[in-house]
Amino acid sequence: MAITQNNRPAPTLIFIFGGSGDLNYRKLTPALFNLYLDDWMPERFSIMGLARTEISAEKYKAHLLEGVKNFSRRKEVKKEDWKKFSDSISYIQMDAGEEAAYEKIAASVKKHEKEWGGHPNVIFYLAVAPQLVPIITKHLGKLNICADTKCSRIVIEKPFGHDFKSAHDLNALLTQTFDEKQIYRIDHYLGKETVQNILALRFANALFEPIWNRSYIDHVQITAAETVGVEGRGGYYETAGALRDMVQNHILQLLCMIAMEAPVSFNDDEIRNKKVDVLNAIRPIPVEEIQDFAVRGQYGPGWIKGEKVPGYRQEKNVDPNSPVETFAAVKFYIDNWRWQGVPFYVRTGKCLNEKSTIITLQFRPAPHYAFPSEAAESWRPNRLTISIQPEMDIRIRFQAKRPGQGMILSPVDMIFNYEEAYHDHSPEAYETLLLDVMEGDATLFMRADQVEAAWKVIEPILHVWGTRTPVDFPNYSPGSWGPEDAEALIARDGHNWITLPAPHQE
Repeated sequence: MAITQNNRPAPTLIFIFGGSGDLNYRKLTPALFNLYLDDWMPERFSIMGLARTEISAEKYKAHLLEGVKNFSRRKEVKKEDWKKFSDSISYIQMDAGEEAAYEKIAASVKKHEKEWGGHPNVIFYLAVAPQLVPIITKHLGKLNICADTKCSRIVIEKPFGHDFKSAHDLNALLTQTFDEKQIYRIDHYLGKETVQNILALRFANALFEPIWNRSYIDHVQITAAETVGVEGRGGYYETAGALRDMVQNHILQLLCMIAMEAPVSFNDDEIRNKKVDVLNAIRPIPVEEIQDFAVRGQYGPGWIKGEKVPGYRQEKNVDPNSPVETFAAVKFYIDNWRWQGVPFYVRTGKCLNEKSTIITLQFRPAPHYAFPSEAAESWRPNRLTISIQPEMDIRIRFQAKRPGQGMILSPVDMIFNYEEAYHDHSPEAYETLLLDVMEGDATLFMRADQVEAAWKVIEPILHVWGTRTPVDFPNYSPGSWGPEDAEALIARDGHNWITLPAPHQE
């Protein structure tokens, strides 16, 4: 979590495995270019794309420039800026499975050491399919440069494992070559400005922290909804599903940010220790009670905003009888002093009514007895809502008297909006995270014990869903808010799922 302005990282070499792939095209190079334009890149840096694709260096740069123009938060690219930045980009054609090819990496490091007059930071970014991670790691382990725990780092994209055992085995393999402090397991959600602001909201304001507990908070909701389907990623999604794809990592990390105890410092391990404490305190769900705590769904064919969309089972590379869930809702309890008895409801899904990621803390109702009965007709509990996307804002709902002679109360929202408050463009999540990797700050990255603890939380649900074939799939229509059982899950406790009004309604 970079906090020092223009205190640039040390000279850095970045090797991007999967350099010709979609992640680099859409996210990594646009992020690195924005860091360069904002004077955050090291004074000396080199970015090397590694892939099997046969392509010239010039065509490779032209391909990346196209990605910047299409996906960067900056809509215009000055030729002179791109020329200076791209002078530090090169391409190495290699097969990640061939051990001899890794000598090209070692040679590049030695070349830059000689040119720059010192040993640079060396970052290996694995923007590749999960099955290639062990192969690349083993080959990298034979290079002497990986033994430098201060300067060498490896970045691993999700999914990190398929279940607890595979995640544990992958951690064991990685730590044969790298020290834990060299391993950066990336979750782009944690790089979002609004997510990072959760820590500031909670721990920098005396207004909130005293009431951030079971005495005042009735329940917490986290929604991560998407309007799109699997978008051609049916092959991947068939091995994942909503629970693995979203709940195990993104949503549980958001839950940790909301539920963690106050850190004694902003040291990276101190923050991560507090998050692990939350995961370890989540109440295990007995296998025989899974149906009371977890709901799954799968979208069928239908319409969204006037456009016809196929059902999940009609998507490319999807089994026509697939039991994979595209929607998941779970109720969690955290068994510690702060949160005992407070339910945390989470839900995520594809082809839902709107694209949004919001966190809502609903407070216990205030006593009504001091007011006349008519004052409380539209009374609503106080609520704090943190909107992560597409809007970035924080809302506090409270009661206010309506204008007029009577004592009539209505709920109103007080809204802090990032775009209105700050005119500077917020950095994209990958900009924040890539800068943190270069600076060696692991605060926003998942540690081995975090990953494994998160898998343990959802493993009972995975076990039940994997052994019991759903009989009602598909069970929700595109453009809805998921299956009816998801409404029942929260309604049994007297609550309802909270959504934000569309911008034009405010």
